[in-house]
Amino acid sequence: MNTSHETLLRRCVEISKEAVAAGNHPFGALLADKDGNILVESGNIEVTERDCTGHAETTVMRLAGKKYSKEFLWECTLYTTAEPCCMCVGAIYWGNVGRVVFGITEKQLLELTGSHEDNPTFDLPSREIVARGQKKIEIIGPVADEALQEEIIAVHRGYWK
Repeated sequence: MNTSHETLLRRCVEISKEAVAAGNHPFGALLADKDGNILVESGNIEVTERDCTGHAETTVMRLAGKKYSKEFLWECTLYTTAEPCCMCVGAIYWGNVGRVVFGITEKQLLELTGSHEDNPTFDLPSREIVARGQKKIEIIGPVADEALQEEIIAVHRGYWK
């Protein structure tokens, strides 16, 4: 994973902190163009908007789909603190984003959330979902930088109790 990926993932960590401060779950995502310019960003809005599809990634995709063509989005990268769930991968797939970079895996997330009713995590890696589709979406993650991974995990630590 390159430095620009890590920089943009760190912005996602900040977005996840903002989501928590706003009363939502600790997730953050953004969409960057091929040059690394941030186009759209969002934290989780599920709680405050009372929207079961208000995950950070689906919210980013909903906003991006209204602003950009599918051809343009294919050249973009979605960055997210945690590996996208099956719903979010679906939004990324149908929105036509060509690359995903994530910080921690679904398995790591499950270790943090346990059986918390607000986050009944699927044990279904995003690569498996994408492999069953017709698009060759590149998936990069989890982040190898242990300090960055700890920054992501720290936002979750204690939240899901």
